[in-house]
Amino acid sequence: MTTAIVTGTSSGIGLHTAVQLAEAGLRVIATVRDTSRADALRAAADAAGVTLDVRALDVTDAAGAAAYVEAAGPVDVLVNNAGRGAVGTLEQLSDADLQAQLETNYLSVARLTRLVLPGMRTRGRGRVVTVTSVGGVVGQPFADAYCAAKFAVEGLMQSLAPVVAPFGVQVSVVEPAAVASSFVESVDHSDAGPYEEQLQAYLARTRSSFAAAQAPEDAARTVVEAATTDAPRFRWQTSETAVRFAGLSLADLDGSRVLGATSAWVQPQT
Repeated sequence: MTTAIVTGTSSGIGLHTAVQLAEAGLRVIATVRDTSRADALRAAADAAGVTLDVRALDVTDAAGAAAYVEAAGPVDVLVNNAGRGAVGTLEQLSDADLQAQLETNYLSVARLTRLVLPGMRTRGRGRVVTVTSVGGVVGQPFADAYCAAKFAVEGLMQSLAPVVAPFGVQVSVVEPAAVASSFVESVDHSDAGPYEEQLQAYLARTRSSFAAAQAPEDAARTVVEAATTDAPRFRWQTSETAVRFAGLSLADLDGSRVLGATSAWVQPQT
């Protein structure tokens, strides 16, 4: 049976991705930082009539992640979904703020991916799907640290993809726009000093965007498609809104043009 690890499954996209992958017949190991907060996940699995292997994992704990992956056994699909938001412009951001974003949204993704790659490469098959954001292709005001980390993880994955593809490992990123979840409620922000007026305007726009946000179960369907399709590609958007927004920065929406070029860079010379 195909085994998938999905991180950040206590709510939102991660919860629905875990359930939908199980419905598709995969063995799903669903991670949460605190299993006492997995009631909604377990209830959704019960309602769908599927079984999930729910385990505790703080993705920022490097040693814990290594032990976790070793205990999981062969991993066929990794869905990097765990993430955190932050609001603030650079002048108000401390080094600790920047590091916190990098730890969750970039470094933890890199570590987990690095841990599963040897097994995938040896077996000649595997999928790594990372839920990024349209904020990984379009920089946004007051999302300086968040967008920087998301840009970083997209760069990492786009660089990795052509190198591991010859070994049967497919790498993808999924870019949602606004998704209705507890994610927006957990975003940290504080007084912006001289930028307060601009911050309030930004927050008003953000609240308006999330009022018409995509349902997380709908966004999850794109993640599941990226993880299971017979026609994998690098870049996926979860809605027409995400397509339009990503298109502000990307003409190459599915990533094929970039990967077509960079794949040639790693072709052995004859």
